[in-house]
Amino acid sequence: METINRCPVCNESGFRAYLSCADHTVSHETFHIVQCESCGFRFTNPRPEEKEIGKYYEAEEYVSHSDSNKGIVNKLYQIVRNHTIKQKVRLVNKLIAKQKPVNRNLLDIGCGTGEFLHACNENGWQVTGTEPSTIARKNAESKYGIILFPQEKLFELDGKKFDVITLWHVLEHVHQLDKTIGQLTKLLRDNGVVVIAVPNCDSWDAKKYGKFWAAWDLPRHLYHFTEKHISMVFKKFGFRLEQVIPMKFDAFYVSLLSQKIKTGNPNLVLGFMNGMVSNIFANGNGYSSHIYIFRKNT
Repeated sequence: METINRCPVCNESGFRAYLSCADHTVSHETFHIVQCESCGFRFTNPRPEEKEIGKYYEAEEYVSHSDSNKGIVNKLYQIVRNHTIKQKVRLVNKLIAKQKPVNRNLLDIGCGTGEFLHACNENGWQVTGTEPSTIARKNAESKYGIILFPQEKLFELDGKKFDVITLWHVLEHVHQLDKTIGQLTKLLRDNGVVVIAVPNCDSWDAKKYGKFWAAWDLPRHLYHFTEKHISMVFKKFGFRLEQVIPMKFDAFYVSLLSQKIKTGNPNLVLGFMNGMVSNIFANGNGYSSHIYIFRKNT
């Protein structure tokens, strides 16, 4: 385990205890979230070291790696994912429509089993992907013929430039936060865009479920972002926040998972109702998850 002594956002050293949660997916160990007394950012502390975090992903239930469709919640996830992938492809097409590059180059970091990359490739994009999980990389290759790089290869791509870089529910997993975002600035073309999707720990469903909120996902989620804090992080590296897009389906999926964690039963009706309520009250503190569009300042 490693202890973080400085806030990853503002670099101050004063923290207070915020919440303790169990790892409900793999280890069933208890982990802790602290809140920076200066800027209010919440992050997992202490946390597994980068070299040991892999064992906390070793479960068939971790669907982004295993591509499992066992159980009603995973089946629903697969159905919704197929729909949202089409939306994501339309989004990245729209983001560079004005630039009209000769070759559209996209990098997806932490691309799981490769569904989004495959869809982009089918849509005419030249794609590159990184993924830390050996299992997920093998699944992507066997299912789509896509060769993914191990995550550490991200820092060896300096000769390439990309129009769009995407991290779909990945940034919250990255140990080397500043180093990774710094590398994005090197890999992105002038006026290129970074697309980040992360959970929103100020959402209604986060408050409703408390320590049972599935999107805490300790210890795999190292950081727990809000719009304020993710904007602060990217501003340090010369990015401006251009757009915030709600991920309305996430409220339903996260509420179903949270209901299962809390009671042992997914309870589709109650989970769906809580997801709907979370979306209805999102004007206060935001949706369960957001997509953030950051454009590189030139």
